[in-house]
Amino acid sequence: MSTVVIKPTKGWVRLGLGDLWTYRELLYFLVWRDVKVRYKQTALGAAWALIQPFMLMIVFSIFLGKLAKVPSDGLPYPVFAYAALVPWTLFAQSLAGASNSLVGSSNLISKVYFPRLALPLAAVGSFLIDFVIAMALLIAMMFYYGITPGIEIFWTIPLTLLALLASLSVGVWLAALNVRYRDVIYAIPFLIQLWLFASPVAYPSSIVPIAWRGLYGLNPMAGVVEGFRWALLGTNTKPGGLVLVSGLTSFVVLIAGLAFFKRTEKTFADVI
Repeated sequence: MSTVVIKPTKGWVRLGLGDLWTYRELLYFLVWRDVKVRYKQTALGAAWALIQPFMLMIVFSIFLGKLAKVPSDGLPYPVFAYAALVPWTLFAQSLAGASNSLVGSSNLISKVYFPRLALPLAAVGSFLIDFVIAMALLIAMMFYYGITPGIEIFWTIPLTLLALLASLSVGVWLAALNVRYRDVIYAIPFLIQLWLFASPVAYPSSIVPIAWRGLYGLNPMAGVVEGFRWALLGTNTKPGGLVLVSGLTSFVVLIAGLAFFKRTEKTFADVI
């Protein structure tokens, strides 16, 4: 039997992503644990995956669609808004879950060694079940409004991965910061609220001035939201360059976040 010696690392170290494969079974159980804990002793259970985006859709439809007359690219406003809220809810919940994943598992971190990155990654992955449930309602709404998706629907797969990448890229930063500064967790709901209105969820990106499109694309969720509408509802706003800029932004933020996470990882057990 070989002996493994665990030592604290020094300086900017390798990301150690291979360790996640070694502990892949643990990652699976962490995902399943998060799912069970989220719906344990709840009266509605997985129905919350539908209630949250659906209620937001109703609020947006009444106050923005009917009263404020916000344009919806020629589509019924409810399905226009809900098609954006499905990926947005996945992003927002994954971001919040990843940010609080280390503090929420403080007992586990202080007692057992495993790749700490597994915790925010599991938190992000656990919301995929909610996403699938919400997508089922979206497909039903599309048929209700007479919208038949084309072959572009398969683009929702890479767009979903981009939403997860965006949530993880910011989540690893906030998770590491939250270990040392506990007030980070109070800033996250405010950050998500601001991000919601900075993304084309309740409005189309076509109303954003052309001069601002490049800067607007730095928001990773801008490309994801418009991509979902194009892939599912057939809007004319094919994201193209917007998705490319969003993807590059998420990738850069993720690499920097992983480096910061690995650098501070050695202090988690002492500080938490």
